[in-house]
Amino acid sequence: MTTPPETCDPGCGLNATLRIISGKWKPLVLFFLRDGPKRYGELKRLIPGVSDKVLIQQLKDLEMDHVLARTDYKEVPPRVDYSLTPLGRSLAEAIVPLCTWGTENMVEMAGIFAERDAVL
Repeated sequence: MTTPPETCDPGCGLNATLRIISGKWKPLVLFFLRDGPKRYGELKRLIPGVSDKVLIQQLKDLEMDHVLARTDYKEVPPRVDYSLTPLGRSLAEAIVPLCTWGTENMVEMAGIFAERDAVL
Protein backbone atom coordinates (compact mmCIF):
# COMPACT_ATOMS: atom_id res chain seq x y z
CA MET A 1 0.00 0.00 0.00
CA THR A 2 1.31 3.44 -0.88
CA THR A 3 1.30 6.44 1.40
CA PRO A 4 -0.78 9.34 0.09
CA PRO A 5 1.29 12.36 -0.98
CA GLU A 6 1.60 15.28 1.44
CA THR A 7 0.48 17.70 -1.25
CA CYS A 8 -2.59 17.68 -3.43
CA ASP A 9 -1.58 18.64 -6.94
CA PRO A 10 -4.11 19.51 -9.68
CA GLY A 11 -4.54 15.78 -10.41
CA CYS A 12 -5.44 15.01 -6.80
CA GLY A 13 -8.84 13.44 -6.17
CA LEU A 14 -9.71 16.09 -3.58
CA ASN A 15 -9.14 18.87 -6.12
CA ALA A 16 -11.36 17.06 -8.63
CA THR A 17 -14.11 16.69 -6.03
CA LEU A 18 -13.88 20.31 -4.93
CA ARG A 19 -14.12 21.48 -8.55
CA ILE A 20 -17.48 19.71 -8.80
CA ILE A 21 -18.96 20.77 -5.45
CA SER A 22 -17.48 24.26 -5.29
CA GLY A 23 -20.23 26.73 -4.66
CA LYS A 24 -22.20 27.49 -1.55
CA TRP A 25 -25.31 25.53 -2.54
CA LYS A 26 -24.11 22.60 -4.68
CA PRO A 27 -23.53 20.20 -1.75
CA LEU A 28 -27.06 20.91 -0.51
CA VAL A 29 -28.54 20.30 -3.97
CA LEU A 30 -26.75 16.95 -4.14
CA PHE A 31 -27.80 16.08 -0.59
CA PHE A 32 -31.49 16.79 -1.22
CA LEU A 33 -31.55 14.95 -4.55
CA ARG A 34 -30.44 11.74 -2.79
CA ASP A 35 -34.10 11.07 -1.97
CA GLY A 36 -35.18 11.22 -5.60
CA PRO A 37 -35.97 13.73 -8.35
CA LYS A 38 -37.05 17.21 -7.36
CA ARG A 39 -38.57 20.08 -9.27
CA TYR A 40 -36.95 23.50 -9.18
CA GLY A 41 -39.50 24.98 -6.76
CA GLU A 42 -39.03 22.14 -4.32
CA LEU A 43 -35.24 22.60 -4.34
CA LYS A 44 -35.73 26.34 -3.83
CA ARG A 45 -37.90 25.68 -0.76
CA LEU A 46 -35.42 23.17 0.66
CA ILE A 47 -32.52 25.63 0.36
CA PRO A 48 -33.61 28.86 2.05
CA GLY A 49 -31.51 31.89 1.20
CA VAL A 50 -30.45 30.86 -2.29
CA SER A 51 -31.34 33.31 -5.05
CA ASP A 52 -33.00 32.14 -8.27
CA LYS A 53 -30.00 33.26 -10.31
CA VAL A 54 -27.48 31.34 -8.22
CA LEU A 55 -29.59 28.17 -7.93
CA ILE A 56 -30.20 28.10 -11.69
CA GLN A 57 -26.48 28.56 -12.39
CA GLN A 58 -25.43 25.90 -9.92
CA LEU A 59 -27.98 23.44 -11.36
CA LYS A 60 -26.56 24.13 -14.84
CA ASP A 61 -23.01 23.62 -13.55
CA LEU A 62 -23.90 20.29 -11.95
CA GLU A 63 -25.61 19.18 -15.15
CA MET A 64 -22.54 20.12 -17.21
CA ASP A 65 -20.40 18.11 -14.76
CA HIS A 66 -22.61 15.03 -15.38
CA VAL A 67 -23.68 14.65 -11.76
CA LEU A 68 -27.19 15.94 -12.29
CA ALA A 69 -29.75 15.16 -15.00
CA ARG A 70 -32.42 17.65 -16.06
CA THR A 71 -35.63 16.14 -17.45
CA ASP A 72 -37.91 18.44 -19.42
CA TYR A 73 -41.30 16.78 -19.91
CA LYS A 74 -42.27 19.18 -22.74
CA GLU A 75 -45.64 19.89 -21.17
CA VAL A 76 -47.76 22.98 -20.73
CA PRO A 77 -47.40 24.29 -18.11
CA PRO A 78 -43.70 23.45 -18.19
CA ARG A 79 -42.55 20.60 -15.98
CA VAL A 80 -38.86 19.99 -15.35
CA ASP A 81 -37.20 17.92 -12.68
CA TYR A 82 -33.66 17.26 -11.56
CA SER A 83 -32.17 13.95 -10.50
CA LEU A 84 -28.77 12.49 -9.76
CA THR A 85 -26.82 10.53 -12.33
CA PRO A 86 -24.96 7.44 -11.08
CA LEU A 87 -21.85 9.62 -10.77
CA GLY A 88 -23.88 12.22 -8.85
CA ARG A 89 -25.38 9.58 -6.56
CA SER A 90 -21.90 8.38 -5.57
CA LEU A 91 -20.85 11.98 -4.89
CA ALA A 92 -23.99 12.69 -2.86
CA GLU A 93 -23.33 9.62 -0.72
CA ALA A 94 -19.80 10.90 -0.09
CA ILE A 95 -21.33 14.11 1.33
CA VAL A 96 -23.39 12.23 3.95
CA PRO A 97 -20.43 11.77 6.37
CA LEU A 98 -19.87 15.55 6.26
CA CYS A 99 -23.49 16.04 7.30
CA THR A 100 -23.02 13.54 10.12
CA TRP A 101 -19.87 15.32 11.28
CA GLY A 102 -21.69 18.66 11.27
CA THR A 103 -24.58 17.23 13.28
CA GLU A 104 -22.25 15.63 15.83
CA ASN A 105 -20.28 18.87 16.28
CA MET A 106 -23.11 21.39 15.93
CA VAL A 107 -22.92 22.74 19.49
CA GLU A 108 -19.17 23.31 19.32
CA MET A 109 -19.45 24.83 15.84
CA ALA A 110 -22.19 27.22 17.02
CA GLY A 111 -19.78 28.56 19.65
CA ILE A 112 -17.01 28.92 17.10
CA PHE A 113 -19.32 30.74 14.68
CA ALA A 114 -20.49 33.07 17.47
CA GLU A 115 -16.86 33.93 18.31
CA ARG A 116 -16.06 34.55 14.66
CA ASP A 117 -19.14 36.76 14.21
CA ALA A 118 -18.20 38.79 17.31
CA VAL A 119 -14.79 39.57 15.78
CA LEU A 120 -16.25 40.61 12.44
